[in-house]
Amino acid sequence: MARGGGRRRTAVATAALGSLLAVAVLSACGGSSGDGADSRASGPPGGAGRSSAAADPTRIPGVGDRLQKRIPGDSRQVVAVYGDGSDSADSTVVLYTKQGSAWHRARSWAAHNGTKGWTTDHHENDKRSPVGVFTLSDAGGVLPDPDPGTGLPYTRSASFAAPRWWAKPYWHDFDYVIAIDYNRVKGTPPNDPTRPEGTAKGGSIWLHMDHGSGTSACVSLPKPAMEYLLRTLDPDLHPVVVMGDRAHLKA
Repeated sequence: MARGGGRRRTAVATAALGSLLAVAVLSACGGSSGDGADSRASGPPGGAGRSSAAADPTRIPGVGDRLQKRIPGDSRQVVAVYGDGSDSADSTVVLYTKQGSAWHRARSWAAHNGTKGWTTDHHENDKRSPVGVFTLSDAGGVLPDPDPGTGLPYTRSASFAAPRWWAKPYWHDFDYVIAIDYNRVKGTPPNDPTRPEGTAKGGSIWLHMDHGSGTSACVSLPKPAMEYLLRTLDPDLHPVVVMGDRAHLKA
C-alpha cells in the first residue's frame, strides 16, 4: 500500500480560514466511544436466512442492483453502512475488501448515522444521512494521522475542533474524520466549505468519531474503528462508502 509523504497534507489554520471552516463544521455532524465488535462472518449484519454458501461473493451483501451498479468497477474497498431503519440513528459499519472477484468481510463495528435516520434527498439540517454510494478521497482531524500513517491525504488542523460550547461528549467527534464525497470538492481538506451543488444540499458529511448517539448527517464510529480505517483505506484501491437503511440498500 503506497503511503508516501506526498499523500499527506498538514494544515495550520489562519484566523480567517478558521472562521469559514467553523461554519462548515457547525453545519455538519455533531457527533461515548467504545470498542466495536470485530466480526468476520459472511453476509450483511442482522441478515437472516442467508448462509455463506448461498451468498454471491461477487456482490456486497444486502445491497440491491441499483446501488450495486454504482460501485466503481475498480473499487477494491467498500465501507458498507447498514442502517437499522429509515428513521433510526443506529447502524452497523462493515469493511469489505475485494480479492480477485470476491468480496470478503474484514471488520465490523456498531455505529450511528443521522438522528432522524436516512433520506434519498438530503438537505441541510434535515438530520438524516444521505443514501447512496460515495467515494472516500480525503481525511483529516485534530489529531495527527495514526501511526504508521494513512494512505488517504490527511490534513491535521485545530480548525476541526468541535466548539467547546457543545456538550462535552461531542468535543472529540472530529479528532479523526474521513470525508464522504457528497457535495464537496475531492482533493481538498474535509472541512473545506465549498458546496458544488449549493448549500441547501448540505455537506461536510463525514465518517468521524462516535459520541454515543445520532449525528446531524454523518456516520460516527468508535475511535479504534476510525484508526483502523485510516490505516487501511488506500486511494490506489478506490475506496467507497455504500450507505443507507437496510430497505433502501436492498432496493
